Amino acid sequence: MKQDNSELAKEAFNLLNIRLTESQITAMERFQVELLDWNSRYNLTAIREPAQIRTKHFLDSLSCSLVMRGTRIRRVIDIGTGAGFPGIPLKILYPDMQLTLVDSVEKKTDFCQHVVQVLGLEGVTILNARAEELGQNPVHREQYDWALARAVAILPILGEYLLPLVAVGGHMLALKGETAPAEAQANEHAARLLGGQLRQITPVTLPGVTEQHYLVVVDKTAATLPTYPRRPGIPAKRPLINPSS
Repeated sequence: MKQDNSELAKEAFNLLNIRLTESQITAMERFQVELLDWNSRYNLTAIREPAQIRTKHFLDSLSCSLVMRGTRIRRVIDIGTGAGFPGIPLKILYPDMQLTLVDSVEKKTDFCQHVVQVLGLEGVTILNARAEELGQNPVHREQYDWALARAVAILPILGEYLLPLVAVGGHMLALKGETAPAEAQANEHAARLLGGQLRQITPVTLPGVTEQHYLVVVDKTAATLPTYPRRPGIPAKRPLINPSS
C-alpha cells in the first residue's frame, strides 16, 4: 500500500503536475481500503487490483484537473458517480469545492456516504436520483460551475444529463475513451440545443493503459431551453443526434 501511495504521488506529479500532500495521499489510501472492502461484498466496480485502482480510478479522476485548473470550481456535480469517481478524488484535491454526487443505484450512494464520513469530507451532498429529474429541479438546474461524468453514456445523451445543470459560463466535462472525437462530432447538434459549445478535447495517457483517454469539455454559453432534459429514460431512448446522422 505504501508503495502504491508513493507511485500515486509520483505519477500525479509527472502526468498532471499535481503535488499531493501527505494528508491527501493518506485520504486516497483510506478511500482505497474502503473500496476494496465494500467491493468484496457489493460489487461496486470491476476494478479490484490496487495498482489498477490507483491508475484507472484515482489518476483518471485527478486528470480532470488538467482542464479544470484556473477556472471557477466552487460548485461541482458528478453524475453517475458510482463508487465516487471522479468526484471524491477531486474533492480531496480541491477541499474547498462544494460537491454533489449523484447515482441512481442506492448501494453506490450508500458507499459514497460511508467514504465521505470516514474521510471527514465537508461540503459534500449525496443524492440517489436521476439526472433528468435534477435538471428540472430549480435547486440544481443551472447551478453548477462544472458537471462531470465518467463512462455514463455517449455524448449526445450525456449532454442532456449534464448541460441543464451547468450555469451559463460554466462547463460540462466528460471523461471518455477512444471514441471521444467521433462522439464530440455527433454531439454538435445536442450541444447547440442545450446551450453548449465544444471547447476542447484533451488526450490523457494513463500509465500502463493502452486505450487513449480524453477529457471532453463543453462550455455553457446560453441557458438551456425548458424542454430539456426530457423525462427520465427519454434521452437514452431518443438521443439528440445530428439530423444528418
